[in-house]
Amino acid sequence: MEEITITLAEIAEHIGADIVGPFAGPPEGAGQLTISALGSIGSARPGALTHLSSPSYRQHLASTLATAVILGAEDAQSCPCPSLVVAKPYLAFARASQLFDQQRHQFLPSIHDSAVVDPTAQIGKDVYLGPHVVIEANVRIGDGVVVQANTSIGANSEVGAHSQLCANVTLYANVTLGERCTVHSAVVLGAPGFGFTPDEKGHLQAIAQVGGVAIGNDVSIGAGSTIDCGAIDDTVIEDGVKIDNLVQIGHNCRVGAHSLICGCVGLAGSTTIGRHCVLAGGCGVGGKHPISICDGVVISAKTTVTQSIDKPGIYSGSILATEHSTWLRNAVKFSALGELFKRVKKLEDGKKHE
Repeated sequence: MEEITITLAEIAEHIGADIVGPFAGPPEGAGQLTISALGSIGSARPGALTHLSSPSYRQHLASTLATAVILGAEDAQSCPCPSLVVAKPYLAFARASQLFDQQRHQFLPSIHDSAVVDPTAQIGKDVYLGPHVVIEANVRIGDGVVVQANTSIGANSEVGAHSQLCANVTLYANVTLGERCTVHSAVVLGAPGFGFTPDEKGHLQAIAQVGGVAIGNDVSIGAGSTIDCGAIDDTVIEDGVKIDNLVQIGHNCRVGAHSLICGCVGLAGSTTIGRHCVLAGGCGVGGKHPISICDGVVISAKTTVTQSIDKPGIYSGSILATEHSTWLRNAVKFSALGELFKRVKKLEDGKKHE
């Protein structure tokens, strides 16, 4: 794969930055400096672009070998090389990093000979379909979509323009994926939700899951994650949601726009997550009744949510790890807390009547 080379002026324009000295030559020539890699501020080599986004890394600035640094105005005077000055360095670096994403340049528009495309499918312009891709009936693929090897897209599904499905992704029927989405390997979208009810003999009877999955624009779904279809209505993931690896989202869930769901989170069916929420790693959401979490909530790692939350804020419900013997002693006492509370209340009530 060819090396990506971009001038400093092009990067500055892309991220909305000013180029500030010191310069080895005339200031007007700084924009023609070329960048071919990204690096951390302490280990970047010549030709690389780095960033200073935290004061804790300021000690590395004076000795960096990077060709250019993205930083705030307060650090520009201390930089030994040309700087790209912005208000939010980390955000600017994130945007600059997209220019060096090799995946964007790897898949040229083409349809592999082994791909199977139903004649009723509609394929847009500049689409890449890799080896052994399967596109079923009435599927619609937007312009510039990349579908990598061994991915299957079920009947009546839709993939929006400029989205990318990595290798070994499965979309069941009736899945709608928005524009500019990224779906990583081993993701399954639209599998039947976990719906069963016991019959007269106590045997479990499956409930047909006839809804779909509707995913908005600019959504990222991490490797190995699963989103079940709705039982009747669709499971909905709104615009800008970012989902980490190994996340399970049950049927009829709704995740609000620009929320962040970290690895190994599990959402029981019919859970509603608000906008701009964060669910940290290992959280579990589910209870006797469907759970609803309002906008602007942060759930810390390993927290179990069994009741709805209607006030923004940070919520935690984890128990700190202790030695096993101590944990066992405490666990025995947990069951006595209810009785202890009754005894304390009785004593308090008795004092009130003295």
